[in-house]
Amino acid sequence: MKKQLLVFVLMLVFGVFVLSACSGGGEPTAVRVQLQWVAQSQFAGYYAALEEGYYEEEGLDVTILEGAPDIVPQQVCVNGGAEFCTAWVPKALESREAGADLVNIAQIYQRSGTLEVSFKDSGITSVADLAGRNVGVWDFGNEHEVFAALRKEGLDPESDVNIVIQPFDMTLLLTGEIDAAEAMIYNEYAQVLEAENPATGELYKPEDLNVINFNDVGTAMLQDAVWVTDSWISQDGNDAIAEKFLRATFRGWMFCRDNLDACVQHVLNAGPTLGESHMRWQLNEVNALIWPSPNGIGVMDQALYDQTVNVAIEGGVLTAAPDAGAVRTDLATAALEGIDGDTTGAGFSKILVELNPGGE
Repeated sequence: MKKQLLVFVLMLVFGVFVLSACSGGGEPTAVRVQLQWVAQSQFAGYYAALEEGYYEEEGLDVTILEGAPDIVPQQVCVNGGAEFCTAWVPKALESREAGADLVNIAQIYQRSGTLEVSFKDSGITSVADLAGRNVGVWDFGNEHEVFAALRKEGLDPESDVNIVIQPFDMTLLLTGEIDAAEAMIYNEYAQVLEAENPATGELYKPEDLNVINFNDVGTAMLQDAVWVTDSWISQDGNDAIAEKFLRATFRGWMFCRDNLDACVQHVLNAGPTLGESHMRWQLNEVNALIWPSPNGIGVMDQALYDQTVNVAIEGGVLTAAPDAGAVRTDLATAALEGIDGDTTGAGFSKILVELNPGGE
């Protein structure tokens, strides 16, 4: 009798072990994602996916690697320092043309966030008005939308305007050293609105500024996307890992769309260098770059991809259109099929965010 009982117990323990193994109860898969910059709401979806447990639910142990001025995210992927990286489309395609085996597996931002900002009294209301002016841009591949817009208007960036390489802030515009400054709608544009207008003693307001939006001009280029290397994704099992990573990340961005305050808190917990009101503004504007996603978050808009490639070729960033292997949509599509909830955000609208001095 005792022997039979012992056999029964051993069989029960073995059955529990097998059931646990079959249900995926093993060690989580460790992966890394390299961001373009330090912790901020530009990357809120990744922090939300981590803090809300979405990565863990997919069996992933995700480490988020912050960026820095000397870090090129796509190169980190190529060098094996991360499985996933975020990068602007033209920059990654430029690296791919140079030999990096980068593949876009999810186009997170559906629209460009790039603006050219000037003060109202400058009279700059269109690209044509930049002729003969001191025009601020960032270099390192951030200037292409501006240059393409100038050329589209018949202006030569080298002779018809005075191009000034600006720092990644709005100092030169605020001090009057340039007439217009390049800005991201979710970051540097807010920095102007967080500064004091010496004429009124209050913060600048949107009505004090003129804005050229390159989505309206027709030279916008796709920005934040998730990239992997072909050498990594082609290994057995990594398709499944990528699908899980995307599913959790998409859920993170959906959480940030529907729970702005909680998502901002996740970003604040990660230690951004800018304050709470700036992070709220940033997430509100980033959400508007993602939502709506007509084909589902992460799925490439072919027309905007083609526009991005055409602008890149016209501007000398690329010598030819990339081959079909530069973009994969199957992983994002598969990830979406496993998500309950609104993955398109068709009814999304921004909220009103009040900025504090210095973004605090």
